[in-house]
Amino acid sequence: MPLGKKVRSSSASGRLETQHVTSILSELGSTERNRSGPASRGEKVTADFSAQRRAGVSEDREEQPEWLIRELLKQNRHRHSVTLGDQAQIMERQHRSITDSTHRLYSLQIDETLSLNSLQKLKLAFEESETGGLRSIDAKSFGRIVKMCLGLPETSNAHIQGLFKKIDYSDQGRISWGDFCAHMLQEYKERQETVRRSKQVAFTLPATMKTLCHGIPITNIHSTHDDTVVTVREDGFVNYWSPDLKPLKTKHMFNEGPANRKSKWASDFTLMTEYNKLMIGTGDREIQLYELSTLDPYCQINALDTLPLTLDYSYTGPDKCCILYGDTEGCVTIILIASVGDTLRLWNKLPKIENIPSIAIDNTVLSPNVTFVRWKVHQDWVTQAKYFPSFQAVVSSSNEESSSLVIGCLLPLTEAEQQLCEIREACYEGKTKKIQLSWTPQLRASCDQTVFTIHKGVKTFDLCQKHSLLVTGGMDKLIRMWNPHFSGKPIGILKGHCAPIIYLHISPEDSQIFSVSIDNTVKIWDIQDQCCLFTAEPKASGIHGDISACSYSSAMKSLYITADCMAVLSLKIRPRLHSRLTVSHNEPVMCCGYSEEFRQVVSCTDGSVVKVWDFDTGRQVFEFGGTHDLSVITCMTFDTKGRRLITGGRDGCLKIWNFNNGQCLKTLKKDGECHEVCDCIFLKVHRNFYVMSVGRDRKIDVYSDIPEDVHHVQTPQPSWQDDLKNGHKDDILCVAHCPPSLVATSSYDGEIIVWNVISGRIQCRFVSPLLAEQQNVEGLDTSVPSIIFLKNSRLQQFSSATALLSSGAVGCVNLWSVLSGGKFVGSFTASRFHQKITKLAKTDKDTLLYAADRTGYIYVYNMEKFAPEQRSPRAENFWRAHTSTITGLQIVDNDQVVLTSSNDYTVRLWSAHGEFIGTFGQSESWSVHISSSWKHPAVPYEVLIDPLSMPDHEILNLKTGLSDAINPDTKAHRGERKSETKRSKLRLPPTSTSDTDSEED
Repeated sequence: MPLGKKVRSSSASGRLETQHVTSILSELGSTERNRSGPASRGEKVTADFSAQRRAGVSEDREEQPEWLIRELLKQNRHRHSVTLGDQAQIMERQHRSITDSTHRLYSLQIDETLSLNSLQKLKLAFEESETGGLRSIDAKSFGRIVKMCLGLPETSNAHIQGLFKKIDYSDQGRISWGDFCAHMLQEYKERQETVRRSKQVAFTLPATMKTLCHGIPITNIHSTHDDTVVTVREDGFVNYWSPDLKPLKTKHMFNEGPANRKSKWASDFTLMTEYNKLMIGTGDREIQLYELSTLDPYCQINALDTLPLTLDYSYTGPDKCCILYGDTEGCVTIILIASVGDTLRLWNKLPKIENIPSIAIDNTVLSPNVTFVRWKVHQDWVTQAKYFPSFQAVVSSSNEESSSLVIGCLLPLTEAEQQLCEIREACYEGKTKKIQLSWTPQLRASCDQTVFTIHKGVKTFDLCQKHSLLVTGGMDKLIRMWNPHFSGKPIGILKGHCAPIIYLHISPEDSQIFSVSIDNTVKIWDIQDQCCLFTAEPKASGIHGDISACSYSSAMKSLYITADCMAVLSLKIRPRLHSRLTVSHNEPVMCCGYSEEFRQVVSCTDGSVVKVWDFDTGRQVFEFGGTHDLSVITCMTFDTKGRRLITGGRDGCLKIWNFNNGQCLKTLKKDGECHEVCDCIFLKVHRNFYVMSVGRDRKIDVYSDIPEDVHHVQTPQPSWQDDLKNGHKDDILCVAHCPPSLVATSSYDGEIIVWNVISGRIQCRFVSPLLAEQQNVEGLDTSVPSIIFLKNSRLQQFSSATALLSSGAVGCVNLWSVLSGGKFVGSFTASRFHQKITKLAKTDKDTLLYAADRTGYIYVYNMEKFAPEQRSPRAENFWRAHTSTITGLQIVDNDQVVLTSSNDYTVRLWSAHGEFIGTFGQSESWSVHISSSWKHPAVPYEVLIDPLSMPDHEILNLKTGLSDAINPDTKAHRGERKSETKRSKLRLPPTSTSDTDSEED
């Protein structure tokens, strides 16, 4: 058979086979690869400011959501089938929806393809397209040059136009080259800030401290496997501490000898945890071993030739270890022991000196299980010496510059190794008596070591294999970062300490460096960004005196320091969420909104963080804010086009943002003292646009919206005279607009005022009524946190066509006739558990009313069925959306979904019937129009397990006070009425529920 000839498959077996048919998944994958432009043709993408986004996107693209695979497989089964009429059109629409969802999930962002070369092409194209003296281009020209310069002919026009609208936030219809660059740079800056914020770390201040009264320096600090902290003082006192510095055990190690002997002092110590031993180096040139559990003496190596200034131990293999110490002569002595257990037991049986079994170093090194090497490394005292098994290297440091730090081999690898072998052979042949041990230190060959020359020497260092990083610190107050294999130049220098550095530790799991200087300042650094993440000044930490020892415990995430006191600085650890819990933010969400222009959701927190989400997939698009100069965000709204975000803060200022790149376009604030802004709206009056805000200053502030105004700070227009003389007497909580000219405001004392925006005069005012049984209730919460205008022809028989709905006491909603002088029409209980209604929303046709209460429930009422005499109408539907107060509620009519946010850190999306679509920020994406991608029939896990979500059953209510738990913080909300609360019974079905399917309480 000739090679390459295609042969029809045999059908003898009655089967039809298709060759070379790829799956629809492969087709879509190839489509996306073709769409990726330059990258698919091998052009190197080098845009630094898109690297982080590409890294995140590539991870997301590795695996497709299960729901998408299922839908694609369904389409794959049907694409060769024959369909007629409407069915074919329905399938075509479904296929288009799935394809759009796939492209939205996996489409390449335009700014990911930017390189220096493409930027130059774009600049030239901008200049060529600028005509008629205008230094800008329109949307059509922008789309053309983007496709041409970036090599993206298949990119959809909608995608490019979306980018154009983000840059053209003021809807001018044209953008310049400067606008384009400013947008990209601002977006990059905010993405960098988001990365920095994700790395935020801090110690709990002040430090936990235990006073040390003796005034004797502590030589070192180490931790055992069970997190017991061990310290040894210079006078030989050993202390055991709990992780939170509670004393566990104390013993003096040097008081068991003759009474007339001279005093002994400890130079350093370490732990042999694998053998349950404590090892202490002494000023008498000894290395003593004690039982770690009992602190009883075990054995010692004495008669060392030099004083062991710094001591280190490392487990090197099965029953093998390495003991090394640095001395006053600049030498590093290494003792390698094999069969450690047997060797130590043998030494334990030797004659005792000063009540401890002893072996002289001369006899120690002649043991067949011991290998002894002494290297001459430095010309000054050794400040630190340590063996790193991952590098199989010994690192030592000194204060002299020429050999400040040396990374060398453990054993000689050149001619010196042969000499060592001869000594070892002589020992084995029983000729030990004829050989005199030479204490003359050896010099390593240049190929066996790497020498670092550092100004003013090195006092401390650390080495990390994961990051292939060496850090050094010393008298010059600088932390140098090195590639441990090259000693020429440091790869980074960390500046910030104002005193010599005495301790460094690399935390590989957190990619951080901990540093301590002699002025008691502690800093945490990020390895990747080479920046300081946190500084603990001695004034804040409370650590004072001369530091004698430091140690970081990775297990406890704590830094132990000894000075005038024993102190521990513990890292603030974010609580780990249950695997089934998903949050959108790390702080309570104060408000949220939907931008139809970009099909994006924006949410704001009390930590001043603003996140932008893709409405169609639930994925985070962008994030900004969160800096210390920003106040808590209390409210938000969009301009009429949905391209700019307006936020109000606790500092009394409003800010206008381009929320697609985090640029603050303008600040709106009053002169003089400012009070918290509680609500804000964007409104159009005739042809003019305004921002209106209300808050705790009890006045209405109106700001003109003029995008062309170059002033960054803008003050409000003069206040209305009626507002100054007859306005609210308490904090204003909410404002609502009824086009063309009415505005309503509500306050904490229950008063509602309707204003004419054009004249600035009061149209009518009224106060929320109280039922007879509510009249004398002490501390009743009469505040009105939410109001909404409603225009419904069905209501005309009770009032004028324009009605106002307001939240009342104990879960009620009140209805008012605005054009009839504020006539009270009626009231009904919206919350079946008598909880304050915090948010009201309506559908476009004003037929359905959505009410959210303080416990996280949402109720849906049909206003077409409203009757004033009905105190408890049937809800069309109700479900529990959150476990805490709902702070945001918006109906997206075009997509028939409900957007909610809450103090429980989440932003969620629901179908109009209460089916759970998902939580923004969850791992799996969704498609709003494909129900198989939704979480339904599941409900949020925290809602499911919350005690208040227990079903209503007499057995469950027998011994539990669930009704009392509905509103535990009654006083904080100015006294929800307890008598009403106690009468209610709580019920939450696993999914949304209709009143037609459930009994009345």
